[in-house]
Amino acid sequence: MAAATEALDQASHPTAMTDRMSDRIRVQGIEFHGFHGVSVEERAIGHRYRVDLFLELDLRPSAGVDDVALTVDYGAVAALVVRLGTGPGMRLVETLAERIAASLLVEFPRLDAVEVRAAKLHPPCPTVFEAAIIEIRRSRTPFSG
Repeated sequence: MAAATEALDQASHPTAMTDRMSDRIRVQGIEFHGFHGVSVEERAIGHRYRVDLFLELDLRPSAGVDDVALTVDYGAVAALVVRLGTGPGMRLVETLAERIAASLLVEFPRLDAVEVRAAKLHPPCPTVFEAAIIEIRRSRTPFSG
């Protein structure tokens, strides 16, 4: 009975559950041709990239009133990723992933955290493999991700 009372109390005080929030929007398969790479040739020719995102935020406000203004517009999120990915070249996929995460947290204040998976598809290496993938998680609070 005490557990049920605690759960009811937490439900009536949304900020009490913030630390355990698990609401996420997944935006999967954003693809673009970008000009990133260590060598000058890579940056000149370019490669195909794929980015997957997990956007962490409290979805209760938007779901409760069915209002898109209270959530994150994933179309705008995808457009930002493509703009960064097709913009000025970077040497490392790690840098691309970091810039995507930082830009998302700046541009979309409702986000609590983001997880970025950036893949360079069929990188130019002597050994053939599908992708080199960088995964990072960044949050607004310094010790939660």
